[in-house]
Amino acid sequence: MKYKIIITTLLFFSFFFDAKAQSKKEVYLFAYFKNNGQDGLHLAYSNDAYKWTALKNDSSFLKPTVSKDKLMRDPCIIRGADGLFHMVWTVSWKDKGIGYASSKDLINWTEQQFIPVMVKEDGVRNTWAPEITYDSETDTYMIYWASTIIGKFTETGSVMDDGYNHRIYYVTTKDFKSFSNTKLLYEPGFNVIDASIVKDNGKFIMFLKDETREPTQKNIKISYAEQLIGPYSKASDPITGNYWAEGPTSLKINNKWLVYFDKYRDHKYGAIESSDLKNWTDVSDKISLPKGLRHGTILVINQKELKKLLKK
Repeated sequence: MKYKIIITTLLFFSFFFDAKAQSKKEVYLFAYFKNNGQDGLHLAYSNDAYKWTALKNDSSFLKPTVSKDKLMRDPCIIRGADGLFHMVWTVSWKDKGIGYASSKDLINWTEQQFIPVMVKEDGVRNTWAPEITYDSETDTYMIYWASTIIGKFTETGSVMDDGYNHRIYYVTTKDFKSFSNTKLLYEPGFNVIDASIVKDNGKFIMFLKDETREPTQKNIKISYAEQLIGPYSKASDPITGNYWAEGPTSLKINNKWLVYFDKYRDHKYGAIESSDLKNWTDVSDKISLPKGLRHGTILVINQKELKKLLKK
């Protein structure tokens, strides 16, 4: 009888700790848009960061309401130091601001806000693909995006691609209520969009798209900085191959980097892996994503949060 009680007790604790471990197990969440972004936020999840399943039958979790065009392209979601999920997105092809909302559970969102980050700049043509990165050292969030300002950086101008000639700009905030003045973040000497910044080992790593059309680049490169607001280094050689790529989003899993990107001309997604950020292996044939997924960002959630999303 005594041994039965001991075995039963051990089984109970084994089950308890296993359940607890499972509840803490990380889940990867892909926030993305489809078509032109008119129906809003889509979400997919994965347990291994390779095979992805759309949530809510691949229907929208949040429909866009701000700006004249009411789009929700390029959604970027991060988990803030306050425990909330903070999201920014592209609201229009030609507006001077971005969208913002926050959520406790990725299901119920605050009222959407329009943040006019480029409204004080003359000649602004667009505000594209905003992202957020948090700096724990300063307890500050940086929101950054790509814009073309007419008459600036003419040395890299081109009549192709409708004459767009982007650089990366930013604002900082501690509460998403008040924001710093807009400043230039990255001027690499070429047309640049789709910056995505992560912190690793005390340094900041920027994955970016070289948007140069003449001669054609259209690839993903990397830049580094000691501080979130820069200065950022000269861009690396391309880390993607002989195809047009954009919208990089990255994960670091067990000391291995995985970078997803949109092979938008081929109407499919690509992915590459590296252990040193220098030597890359194409793993596009190992990934599986919902049909029609357009680029966004990947974040980490837990099993409890996933269960709530699965009920929708």
